[in-house]
Amino acid sequence: MVLSSSIIRSRIADKTLGIEPFAEESLQPSSYDLRAAEDIIIRKGELTLVPTMEFVSLPADLCATLWGRSSFGRKGVVLGAGYIDPGFRGNLTLCMVNHGPEDIPVTKGMRVVQMLLHPVEGTVESAYNGHYQDSHGAVQSKL
Repeated sequence: MVLSSSIIRSRIADKTLGIEPFAEESLQPSSYDLRAAEDIIIRKGELTLVPTMEFVSLPADLCATLWGRSSFGRKGVVLGAGYIDPGFRGNLTLCMVNHGPEDIPVTKGMRVVQMLLHPVEGTVESAYNGHYQDSHGAVQSKL
């Protein structure tokens, strides 16, 4: 199950979900399009870490999945690491790989991925509090 735009908007309004800055034009029927925080080039044949403009705060009763937008997929860009745990707070670092034949310029504010929000059934015993909590900008791997 995924949350609809009306539920996402309601959860933002009652502060039980955080997406800052929120942009009404990024709200889709059952997802929210996250935007690039800076100008960057996704080079062909390379992995590029793209920070999101939005600082996302998920409560313990929601998780999220990230999906590449079809416009990027049609250029050969795919997304890795697309799950966000309940309790996560921070800017997201998008792991984007360009398998296409040309470099892809991304401008600050461009919508780059879809975030689908999912209700979590039952009680979350331990919400996310890992290495990437409260992250800002593109964060390198902690491995």
